[in-house]
Amino acid sequence: MTATAQPRAFEPLVLDFLAYLEFERGLSRNTLEAYRSDLLQVGAWMRPRGVDVMSATHADLAAFLTDLATGDPPERAPAANATLQRKAACLRSFYRHLRREEILDHDPTADLRAPRKDQRLPNVLSRDDVARLLAAPRGTDPAALRDRALLELMYACGLRASEAIGLTLADLDLEAGVLRAAGKGSKERLVPIGREAVNAVRIYVERGRPAFVGLAPEPHLFVNQRGAGLTRQGLYKIVQRHARAAGLDDRMSPHTLRHTFATHLLAGGCDLRSLQEMLGHADIATTQIYTHLSADRLKDVYFAAHPRATVAH
Repeated sequence: MTATAQPRAFEPLVLDFLAYLEFERGLSRNTLEAYRSDLLQVGAWMRPRGVDVMSATHADLAAFLTDLATGDPPERAPAANATLQRKAACLRSFYRHLRREEILDHDPTADLRAPRKDQRLPNVLSRDDVARLLAAPRGTDPAALRDRALLELMYACGLRASEAIGLTLADLDLEAGVLRAAGKGSKERLVPIGREAVNAVRIYVERGRPAFVGLAPEPHLFVNQRGAGLTRQGLYKIVQRHARAAGLDDRMSPHTLRHTFATHLLAGGCDLRSLQEMLGHADIATTQIYTHLSADRLKDVYFAAHPRATVAH
């Protein structure tokens, strides 16, 4: 903090930072809410320790992340790697903002890194698993047609849950076999749609969706029984219901379809840059996790098939 500056209340600084992220960086509402929660958690952690957020040191912030990683206090579960990385990124962004606004004259997060825990690769379905899941919505009633189209499209395009429920009719070009997805930070990308997904969506739009929306001018592609846009909770319930029917509920979430899409594409010969574009990853390092998934699959096949592999394995 500069010599002439006085300590400022933490909450107004957080609000100013969030406004900057929303209006100048265009970050999504979900990201803004996550950052708000992260910063309030930092404040709550520091308060009983007698640390002022404005005068916090690198050691203070590193200790905060370490406590999260180890689950301190003991009644709290250790934070996942992705959560730790997000919180570290939030802190770096927040303190850079304070430095840029000349509220601080130093940045305690310059070399801040989240502690790494053993990385757990995401669950991925086999091709047979996917076939069972996509066959789970049975019948021709509107809900079954919707659920089949939703699952087909999420697997065909590697959509995040927020992207799937945010799709509008205008985002689809079924003739060209492509959709426009609004990803993180409102960044749009075009993703090809496979033939099976195109057929499932076309049938839903023609025979299922009208039963939900009637003549209402609802723009969202996927809607609930009342004709309103599907919520994240609604999507989760649909995925879980059909995962249970397919015997996959113990290792299945909406994001599992995205991981499976990426792994199957890479195993089929898709190059990493193209996969990065289809997933909407800003950094190819994020996409590279799927090379590890494919390597694990190759090892499974190798050790199951090679007659002399069991000794070394």
